[in-house]
Amino acid sequence: MKITIRASGLIKSGPERELIDDYIMRANGLASNLGVSGVEESAIDTRKAKSRSHETQMILASVDNSSKLVILDERGKALTSRQMAKQIANWRDDGTRHLVFAIGGADGFDSAALSPALAARTVKWSFGTQVWPHKLVRVMIAEQLYRALAILAGTPYHRD
Repeated sequence: MKITIRASGLIKSGPERELIDDYIMRANGLASNLGVSGVEESAIDTRKAKSRSHETQMILASVDNSSKLVILDERGKALTSRQMAKQIANWRDDGTRHLVFAIGGADGFDSAALSPALAARTVKWSFGTQVWPHKLVRVMIAEQLYRALAILAGTPYHRD
C-alpha cells in the first residue's frame, strides 16, 4: 500500500517543511517492512481555483476511485494514535493499494465534488475540534503517519 498526503498550498521552506520532510523520511524507514511501499507528500497549488468545488477537484485530481481517501476535517472522527495505526493496518490487510490523506483549503472540501465511487471510499478524520493552520496539519499528519508505522513496527517510539 502506498500512502500519500495531498494538501492544498505549497510549503517551500521553513520549520514546517523541515518537520514534514523529517517525519516522511522516518516513516519511509519503517514502511517497507510493514507492507507499505512508501509515504509521500503532494502539494497542490490551488491559487487559481475559482471555487471550493474547483479546489477540491484540483486536490483530488490524481486520486483514483479505488483509493481509500481520508479527508482531514475538524468535523471528522478523532482517533487515538493506536486506533489510527490499527485502521491503516486493516486497510492494508484488506488490499487497499493507495491510501490518501487530503488537506483542503481554508474553506474545506466540497463533498459534492467527489465522484460517487470515491465518496463511497472516503472517511473524515480530525485532530480535534480546533481549527489548525494548514501547515501545522501537514506536520501533524506526517508525524502521526510515522507514529502509526512505528506502532505497527513495535518500536518504543509510542508510549501509552
